[in-house]
Amino acid sequence: MARSDYRLVADEVAGEIERGLLRPGDQLPTQRAFARQRRIANSTAIRVYGELVRRGLAVGEVGRGTFVRAAPPHPGGSASLAERPRGADAPPVNLELNYPVTQGQSELMARGIAPLLRPDVLLEAARPAAADGTPQARAAAADVLARAGWRPDPAHVLFAGNGRQAIAAAISSLVRPGGRLGVEELTYPLVKAIAERLGVSLVPVAVDEEGMRPDALAAVHRGASPLSAVYVQPTLHNPLSLTAGPQRRSELAGVLAELDLYAVEDTTWAFLAEDAPAPLAAYAPDRTVLVDSLSKRLAPGLTVGMLTAPPAHLDVLARTLRSGAWTAGGVNLEAAVRWCGDGTVDSVVAAKRVDAAVRHRVVRERLGVGVRPGAGAGAVAVAGSGARSGRVHVDPRSYFCWWELPSHWRAEAFVAAAAERGVAVTPGSAFAIGERSAPGAVRIGLASPPVDVLGDALGVLAELARRAGPGAGVDARMR
Repeated sequence: MARSDYRLVADEVAGEIERGLLRPGDQLPTQRAFARQRRIANSTAIRVYGELVRRGLAVGEVGRGTFVRAAPPHPGGSASLAERPRGADAPPVNLELNYPVTQGQSELMARGIAPLLRPDVLLEAARPAAADGTPQARAAAADVLARAGWRPDPAHVLFAGNGRQAIAAAISSLVRPGGRLGVEELTYPLVKAIAERLGVSLVPVAVDEEGMRPDALAAVHRGASPLSAVYVQPTLHNPLSLTAGPQRRSELAGVLAELDLYAVEDTTWAFLAEDAPAPLAAYAPDRTVLVDSLSKRLAPGLTVGMLTAPPAHLDVLARTLRSGAWTAGGVNLEAAVRWCGDGTVDSVVAAKRVDAAVRHRVVRERLGVGVRPGAGAGAVAVAGSGARSGRVHVDPRSYFCWWELPSHWRAEAFVAAAAERGVAVTPGSAFAIGERSAPGAVRIGLASPPVDVLGDALGVLAELARRAGPGAGVDARMR
């Protein structure tokens, strides 16, 4: 195949997207599998995927794969879920992946980085970046992280390649191999993987409607073996959508000081909660390493991880970033500075807040639930209408919800049944820690599919939940 023919293959895939055979959020095969399917060289497959990304039709997510990003409307309108192709090769509607994209986002980002294409600018940006980036980058990051009257000192800001690397560096700098890290009893699955690689033991800490309980944290630390640090998500906790109020944050800060503990505060999703309290770092500035990134605000493939740390811990954290090869790339760092400075970040964030609210209206409509005000800073709990509906916990500012399934369903069986009907959701066991019983719940990611496809998928899940699940009548202790 001629070198230019990769564009013809990209045209074929683009046609499949346009006809609705591939939908936004669908995962493409690995490049090697794609090459086998299309009978092309691996190098050609790489060029095809690069061309799809260049056209804005696909996005690559490190560690996850390549996903269809957008599709022009086809003449027949948006096909319903029931009309989509079925069978072993039919891609599911992915409600595990949570990658929000808003209309016009790529155009804004493209304009912001256009100056980087100048050879002199690109050459300078391509130089290796230090852990503390540049003065311009530190000031821009401080502005992005600022909220509720709090703004970090730019001198206390460091950078990683992405949010995951920022979390890994923060944990590694605070907890030695064999050490113990306290986490909410349900936590971000990536932290489980990071802890395993670092040789760190995770210790579950009980939560309530405002997240981690200070008394439970103190009890765990004063147990047989003390903690080295604690990882928390005080704002829009993933997966429970919990947000701690100011009093809870103050109480946690008091416990950290009393126990001489550091916290790793993950604020990755906090940008969606415009009215949330100041971060824990504002209440415990000498005890908190805050981590965040531009991945969810903008795009996972063009991102920068951001960290703030107390002055006493900055040097240790910077050395950890360097030794782990977790520092940010110079080009991404320069792009981030431009996106922060030209209003791109603010514009996209505002659009995603509106989009999240729209998607939660779809959740309420399709799952047939009523809203009940809950505790915390704006959190709500949504209870199903009837014993067979289960209970859905949401915050209308977030891009996910936590569904405690009806008692006749085990989570794994529900996930399998949903997959058979073309919808992928995440079982609660992915978030559970250690010996904790796997919860009879699933997390639903709301960000990736178009709103109409999301509605169809939620309708399928609601209908499925009303059915008697496999193993109905089995003792609840077996769930």
